[in-house]
Amino acid sequence: MAQTGHLTAAPAAPNIWAAMPLKRRVMWLRIALLVGIVAVWEAVAASGLLFRDVVPSLLTVGRSLFDIVTKPDYKVTLGGSEIWIPEFYRHLWVTTGEVATAMTIGGLAGLVIGLLLGTNPFLSGAFERFLYYLGPTPKIIFFPIMIMWFGVGPGSKVAMGTISCFFPVVLSAAAGVRQVESVLIRVGRSFRLNSWQMVTKIYLPAMRPSIINGVRLGLGVAVIGTLLAETKLSNQGVGFLIINSYSTFDMPRMYALLMLLFMVAIGANALVGRASRG
Repeated sequence: MAQTGHLTAAPAAPNIWAAMPLKRRVMWLRIALLVGIVAVWEAVAASGLLFRDVVPSLLTVGRSLFDIVTKPDYKVTLGGSEIWIPEFYRHLWVTTGEVATAMTIGGLAGLVIGLLLGTNPFLSGAFERFLYYLGPTPKIIFFPIMIMWFGVGPGSKVAMGTISCFFPVVLSAAAGVRQVESVLIRVGRSFRLNSWQMVTKIYLPAMRPSIINGVRLGLGVAVIGTLLAETKLSNQGVGFLIINSYSTFDMPRMYALLMLLFMVAIGANALVGRASRG
């Protein structure tokens, strides 16, 4: 009697992507996204679909970026001697100083008021709702008022950055206070800590994640507010350089400045993130 054979299914091919560690898959996805963006950019630049030079080649942008960070075109006096440096660093220093001042003023004010709102139900019920209403409001509408109050100098730019970063910090701080475990508060009261000791030894350590999150959000909007103010009325700062390049239709320089600004923002955000883990 004939014996029938049994057909066996071929083993399935291993899924290399699924077997790959998560971090490596994330890395390859980011690389693919970056390659796709570069390819689309170069295709648009070469196609002529837009006006000429509106989307320049990345090679042209790269050359402009190199000139911005290396070409010495500004003279400064240092230690009694004159040296030439790229002008970009002077404008970056101006913007950095304005953002840092805004973060210091707006961040400290937001932290203090957030602590008050989080620990005092009466103040929270009276004022916190207004903060939620004003928080999403575009802060650029306040710029004419800032000019009238602080003039056309750095003061109005710092003021714009201050009110921009204030709202994320105050709302994050108020929410962070309410997330502090009640047992920690009872421990502090059992040791009869005064208000200052409660804040420094109980609230602030427990609120650290909320504070860091508020600072990261505040830093982003402070940079946006300061740069917007610089593009409207200024003769120095990175925002001024960007709008000046746009006004003179120097598109490679404008894109290069935007890339530099993007890299600086990533670095600042990474520093804040490292502080949160430290």
